[in-house]
Amino acid sequence: MAYRLERDESVIRGLKRVVRDEMKSAGTNLSGGRNRDEAIHGARKSIKKVRAILRLVSAELGGAHERENARLRDVARRLSEFRDVFAIIETFDDLKKKYGDEAGDRLKSVRVALTKRRNQTANSEDIATVLEEAASALRKATKRVKAWPLQADGYAAIGPGLEATYRAGRRALARVRKDPRAQNYHQLRKRVKDHWYHLRLLEDLWTSVMSVTEKSLKDLETWLGNDHNLVVLRARIVAEPAFYGKQKDIDLALDLIDRYQKELREQSLSLAERIFAEKPREFTRRMKHLWDTWRHEPKPPEESPASA
Repeated sequence: MAYRLERDESVIRGLKRVVRDEMKSAGTNLSGGRNRDEAIHGARKSIKKVRAILRLVSAELGGAHERENARLRDVARRLSEFRDVFAIIETFDDLKKKYGDEAGDRLKSVRVALTKRRNQTANSEDIATVLEEAASALRKATKRVKAWPLQADGYAAIGPGLEATYRAGRRALARVRKDPRAQNYHQLRKRVKDHWYHLRLLEDLWTSVMSVTEKSLKDLETWLGNDHNLVVLRARIVAEPAFYGKQKDIDLALDLIDRYQKELREQSLSLAERIFAEKPREFTRRMKHLWDTWRHEPKPPEESPASA
């Protein structure tokens, strides 16, 4: 089923269903025959969705939240070591495409070195072991979901988490404004992603305004994700300049990275200011109103079992 709560199920049952589905999907990706890059990317997305739900109901879960979040974080970190190497090629190609007229063939040596590093990683024996261990950890985590100590239901189960995540997003934005370091931009991205995933769970509540908000969050997460990928790309090049080829090519690549990041960060901050302009309690009251309206309005004919 989809990554959203259904009208005809309790919130507790719905959240557990979504979590189990995502963890099963992640495990299947890692243990299946898919391209390793795609498998890792898909698994990491599912893990992020689950961790967002853990934050949504962290008050209810108590100590279980810390334990499960730590386990999933460890799995995600091991996978990210490989994902970064694969994704960095895409980031570089996007950079070259954006500044194609200026870059020309001058970045060829950097591209060759990035490809060599990716191929080394793809053929590493370690990656097979990591994928197998990650899939096993996710299967075990899936079995533990049934025992999650969730008690509150209805909007009471998710309301506090929705407000807490929204507040965290506003705080992360304020930190970036005060101290625009890469680390703070990355933290803002995490909070934006949490907020985006939480709203996606409530997809059936959406008015036209909520749909615009979800689209804005998706765009913002993409821009901040691109910024983070550029940070990783820059760090790799600076750490091993001799490996990445000609100095003039490296200098050009770093200059283009800086220029692209400046553009991404400016548009990200402008959009984030609009997304998080509403006061947290006003946001919570609006979400509660949407929830109550959705839960009490008649089902449309296509949702009725009799019409199926």
